[in-house]
Amino acid sequence: MRVEASNDTCAVGSLCVYRAPGVFDQDDDGHVLVLQPNPPAEMHEAIRWAARSCPTKSIKVYEDE
Repeated sequence: MRVEASNDTCAVGSLCVYRAPGVFDQDDDGHVLVLQPNPPAEMHEAIRWAARSCPTKSIKVYEDE
């Protein structure tokens, strides 16, 4: 899995940070930061949930082939 996030569309909702704090964080303005662009398998479901829950769809998840 690979994770990307867009600060351009982030609405500073923080749901991603609460759901997967080891993968997501926030910058000084509250926008999403991806700490682990290739997270471990045990985090994948939480990351999928965070992406689905993002109100602006700023989180993109690319599954391994």
